[in-house]
Amino acid sequence: MSSRAAKELEAQPESYASVTLDRDEFVLALSEADGSSDIASLKARVAELKATISNPDPNRRPGGTGLNGNAIHLRRDVLVSELDQILVAQTIERARYYVKRLERGVKKVKTSKLNDINLHRWKEYPDIITDSLWVLPKRDTAGAHLAWYWGNFIPQIPHQLMLRYTRKGDWVLDPFLGSGTTLIECRRLGRNGLGVELSDKVAREAEKLIAEEPNRHSVETQVLTGDSRTFDLHRELRERGPQQVQLLLMHPPYHDIISFSEDRDDLSSAENTEDFLKMFGEVVDNTTPLLEKGRYFALVIGDKYEKGEWVPLGFYCMNEVLKRDCSLKSIVVKNFDETRAKRDQKQLWRYRALVGGFYIFKHEYIFLFRKR
Repeated sequence: MSSRAAKELEAQPESYASVTLDRDEFVLALSEADGSSDIASLKARVAELKATISNPDPNRRPGGTGLNGNAIHLRRDVLVSELDQILVAQTIERARYYVKRLERGVKKVKTSKLNDINLHRWKEYPDIITDSLWVLPKRDTAGAHLAWYWGNFIPQIPHQLMLRYTRKGDWVLDPFLGSGTTLIECRRLGRNGLGVELSDKVAREAEKLIAEEPNRHSVETQVLTGDSRTFDLHRELRERGPQQVQLLLMHPPYHDIISFSEDRDDLSSAENTEDFLKMFGEVVDNTTPLLEKGRYFALVIGDKYEKGEWVPLGFYCMNEVLKRDCSLKSIVVKNFDETRAKRDQKQLWRYRALVGGFYIFKHEYIFLFRKR
């Protein structure tokens, strides 16, 4: 990996409280501590480093007086925690192990094929969710994100999924683009995005919103109008260079909970659950061949309530995907506090639930599949 690429993967100082180090001189200081003949000397050197980092001299960089083009930015709290771990070690062998681990984390960048997370500095990514329950109090409304479109998902979902399952420059495909949330996040995170929207009117509105988001990474974000069951996405990708995408992200209608149009090709217009699943399966058949082998397919979907019965629409859709060449990796449950249809009607819905013997929907699913 080039030094430039490595620097892009490091924690940036504007993200949180950080410390700027001269990489070479800090590594040298750690090596000198590692070479100490006894644990007291080792801890004394580490304690001096910690003091410099905790109470920095504005005229001096921790680990050196000059940066010489070797500046690195690390989270101050994580770095201090790692130094503390060395200071409480009971044996010199254990202390040296922690010193070497810290040195390795400063010198090298370790990433996987899936994302840009530096696994040597994994503690520096607290904002990336790894639990299967996502409790998100409110939607992100920064930048071009607006909640004008019925049924759009919150930006935090594509944001989290792209951080976990894509790298900068990868391609993301969203066959139910809606208001353009996915492509806005693509611009923010430096991913290329291709989105398909059935409604020409909605597609044009999405284009306007996406264009309002600064394209700092110079990525391509293209809105296509058409039916994702039959659209020639292979051709569209080839015209742009790549043969496959690295993340497939779907947020289809939850059948007829919201009627998006009277178009017979609209999944929200399906006459019944069976027809809906057939149409959904056709979208899966048309898009999964474009997904690179070993990469991820995220399906965001909820259930519905009809004629006094809970319809597990999410799990029906999950089973449709599992009929194809995909394996299930995770099921995430995400909360939502309210929907536009139920806004200002919380007490009414509570009464209906008590009368009808059901529970009010407060969640949806994010199914994570991996293409075999």
